[in-house]
Amino acid sequence: MHWLEISSIRAGMERLRHLNYELQEPLESRVRTARQVIITEFGSPEVMQVTQVDVPAPSPTQVQIRQTAIGFNFIDVYQRRGIYPLPLPTGLGHEAAGAVEAVGAEVTEFKVGDRVAYMHAGLGAYADYRNVAADRLVRIPDGVSDEQAASLIFKGLTAQYLLRKTHAVKPGEVVLVHAAAGGVGQILCQWAKALGAFVIGTAGSEVKCAAAKAAGADVAIDYSREDWSKTLLELTGGRKANVVYDSVGKDTFLKSLDCAAPFGLVVLYGAASGPAPAIEPELLNKKGCLFLTRPSVFPHNADAAVFRENAAELFAAIASGIVKSNIGSRFGLDEIVAAHRAAESRNTQGATLILP
Repeated sequence: MHWLEISSIRAGMERLRHLNYELQEPLESRVRTARQVIITEFGSPEVMQVTQVDVPAPSPTQVQIRQTAIGFNFIDVYQRRGIYPLPLPTGLGHEAAGAVEAVGAEVTEFKVGDRVAYMHAGLGAYADYRNVAADRLVRIPDGVSDEQAASLIFKGLTAQYLLRKTHAVKPGEVVLVHAAAGGVGQILCQWAKALGAFVIGTAGSEVKCAAAKAAGADVAIDYSREDWSKTLLELTGGRKANVVYDSVGKDTFLKSLDCAAPFGLVVLYGAASGPAPAIEPELLNKKGCLFLTRPSVFPHNADAAVFRENAAELFAAIASGIVKSNIGSRFGLDEIVAAHRAAESRNTQGATLILP
């Protein structure tokens, strides 16, 4: 046999050995190429770019996830705009669900194939693959789909702490929910109604008011009308709310104070229309010795054990039908600009889901 033929055969065998090694190489040690949304400046939806990034093998305490569904939240818009400034460049997105692809050497609570979800693992959920710290994950139980988990875990845990911790809603109380046709708003209506409250929902159009009533609101009022607070009191016979959940901010905040009962609580947890106007503390006294708070979902779920307890309560509410996943729109990861445009136009109802 000619030496050139022998050399060719040896080279072929070497390539086969390398191929065999790659096929046998454990997934945990591979670097994967993923698609992730990145911004390098703050601004309009167009600053978001889908970029190819390398995802390394998970660290000893991490889990690598193949994401199947990604949740959208309005805080994503605030962060993209720079209202909540972030170091640049940065990813966006807080919540997602998917399947475990690989686990770090020290991870014992998850295995490959487990369905998991998260909502506070750091920015970067707008991606198809991602490494996440194991203590930031919760296993998705049977009876809850990936889409339900991704669309509800952030919004649902927001509603959970608002209804169960910020103010423990009791049967017979009056609860006012602004933006009641939105993702969190509809969950608040559903869950508060199940807790026995009389639920008043507000929304920005007649169509959205219908959605709020479908979600469980006893009364729905169009807050785009100047006299909406007067209408509320007429519909309730003058009875004001024990607790007001306000995620709108600028357009509703002052009238929220008018709609709270004496010693009632106004919960400002968002600013969809812009930051709420500054007030003097004395105004709370004049409006009826009101209480005012500005809470956030993240501190309520900072501890891993508490996070999983809260998620278990949410998943039980989903499985029992108390909390329903109302996905109003779906966008591909490549359509992320359109997803943000739709949200900012306030022409969406229910939750927005992003599919990798």
